Amino acid sequence: MRTTTDVNREEQMSKVVAQMTVSLDGYFTGPNDGPGRGLGDGGERLHYWVFGGPWSYAQEPKGEATGVDKQLLEESSARIGAVVGGRWTYESAGAWGGRNPWPVPFYILTHRPEDEPSGGGFQFVNGLDAALAQAKEAAGQKDVGIMGGDVIRQVLASGRLDELGVSVAPVILGGGKRLFDGVSPDVVLEQIDTVQSPWVTHLRYRVLNR
Repeated sequence: MRTTTDVNREEQMSKVVAQMTVSLDGYFTGPNDGPGRGLGDGGERLHYWVFGGPWSYAQEPKGEATGVDKQLLEESSARIGAVVGGRWTYESAGAWGGRNPWPVPFYILTHRPEDEPSGGGFQFVNGLDAALAQAKEAAGQKDVGIMGGDVIRQVLASGRLDELGVSVAPVILGGGKRLFDGVSPDVVLEQIDTVQSPWVTHLRYRVLNR
């Protein structure tokens, strides 16, 4: 049985954490996701909360998060010391124009580390173990953030995800990629908290399958 002391100690330790926005029917992208359309057909609706309202790929987002959504983004960003993302996420985002979107080291998990671009904005790493080890070292006492559905599933399957945030948008996409496809039913989650905004419901879980 875990005590309050155990919980407090866990909260002070560096963690491997992930956050993903999904539709009510469980998809983190709509159909036909890819470069220039990282969220797929209709997937922009998932991230209305990030931009404070509707946006589309046809026009650059102009708004920003407000209220509890803004607070969650700021708190999440403040606790992250390094990020591990997948090659598909990197390509679908157009490599963020060649500039690391995070103010911390960003490790891209790929089978082709030789493709790493010059400039030092991204570090390409072959293998989940190596990527997590480098990210943890870079993060120090801060958390390692996991980005991208495929990588989140890999870290879950490896038993090394400590905390999972799932933001559920009131959207039905009807197709695309599901966050939990192939995830073992042995994964045990303990709910930490829930907050709600006009755009989304944020759920946060502790992962207990150790």
